[in-house]
Amino acid sequence: MLVPTSPDNPILTAWQQTLARCGQRPAVFSPTGAVVRTFVEIGLEALKIARLFDTIPSHSVVAVQIGNSEMWPEVVLALWRKKLIPLPLGEMTQTELAYALGTCRAAALVTNQGGPLIVHRRPVPDDARRWVGPTPEFLKLTSGTTSAPRAVRFRCCQLLADCENICKTMGFSDADLNYAVIPLSHSYGFSNLITPLIARGVPMVVSRDRMPRAVLEGLLVTNATVFPATPFFYQKLGELEQTPDLPALRVCISAGAPLTKRAGSMFSVKFGRKIHTFYGSSECGGIAYDTTEEPNYEDGFVGAPMQGVEIDFHAEQGAGPIQVRSEAVGDGYFPEDDRAVLSVGRFVPADLVERRARGLFIVGRTSEVINVAGRKLNPHEVEARLAEFPGVKQAVVFGVKSPLRGEEPVACIAGDDLAREAILRFCQEKLSPWQVPRDVWLVGEIPTNERGKISRRTLAESYRARHSNLS
Repeated sequence: MLVPTSPDNPILTAWQQTLARCGQRPAVFSPTGAVVRTFVEIGLEALKIARLFDTIPSHSVVAVQIGNSEMWPEVVLALWRKKLIPLPLGEMTQTELAYALGTCRAAALVTNQGGPLIVHRRPVPDDARRWVGPTPEFLKLTSGTTSAPRAVRFRCCQLLADCENICKTMGFSDADLNYAVIPLSHSYGFSNLITPLIARGVPMVVSRDRMPRAVLEGLLVTNATVFPATPFFYQKLGELEQTPDLPALRVCISAGAPLTKRAGSMFSVKFGRKIHTFYGSSECGGIAYDTTEEPNYEDGFVGAPMQGVEIDFHAEQGAGPIQVRSEAVGDGYFPEDDRAVLSVGRFVPADLVERRARGLFIVGRTSEVINVAGRKLNPHEVEARLAEFPGVKQAVVFGVKSPLRGEEPVACIAGDDLAREAILRFCQEKLSPWQVPRDVWLVGEIPTNERGKISRRTLAESYRARHSNLS
């Protein structure tokens, strides 16, 4: 045996079964169709990588920031074999990285920078391995329903439950080939690509090239059958000219941001494939999925509850919050818990959901957090930066709908002698690109209601009406 069965970790047990069944079969491909790893090679590499963590105490958090690398399966297997807690991290600024590592008390950071793995040890408090409640086996970085970055604690049984729900609901198996262009460090990528490979033997293509033409070529050359992506990719692919047929592609999945009717229709007309909307959250994995095959797109439509998921509606009619119950829900937040929102088997998203005859529709959010392509932006962070700009008297940031990224931030600013371009450059100096306002709306005075309060929703409606009148 390459990796002994672990009765404590059901994913390692599932991996042992995958290894016995798949053996020398290809597990990871490059976008050119070349075999990068077999399942046996993943097992061998996991044993080698595990030695890098010999001196790190068990139950420590180890952050992993290796981009879309073919090494993801073997890295997480190695960490689990050492009873360490993986914390996947995507691209972020040095400030964001330092905050994430400190918040999650990471004992090490794993990077590769296009080459061999490097383990950067970090000093941690003496109590860093003491956990209240079940000891986590995996952490997902998220802001939850608030704006402050924090982690969601998972055990592998919950990750495995999400994997089972996804594979059964979406109907794919080890006879399929996943095409991985979405970030493997994000909840969507990890749950739809990494865990199905490890636990169910579903191979994948790993691509670092996000250019639409390169993605299309990769799908064609590799004969990928399952394509989990975001609305951005589907819109860009639909806009391409002189596109080939994709005869092998059978399941197209869209998540991370709302899929618009326009983007879905363009893609379906050009490629003859239905895009299935997928609604999920870092806290609980998959929630709902559109299993229908007719390319009838409606803005906000997310299908029906997934297998293994139950949804309780707070509102009998109209839109309202929901409660998600499944075995895939995480144990809670860390370091600051919020049991009213997240507890074992139960999660209350910040979305407003409406039941209609066709299925579930997301019609808004209960919080002020702006959902930028799956990333949750606290408007106060941007407002604090804007307040530092000379001449700004008041700034309010709100979200507006975006066909590519779900929402994008817009800043409404009152002040003296202000220039839009100068303000945007000022934001770009300190903020991440996705945090920079898409537009700056300069006003003499920010309007308030009869009680003297500012409504972000009202500002967003006024902004949309203003731009509609100008178009």
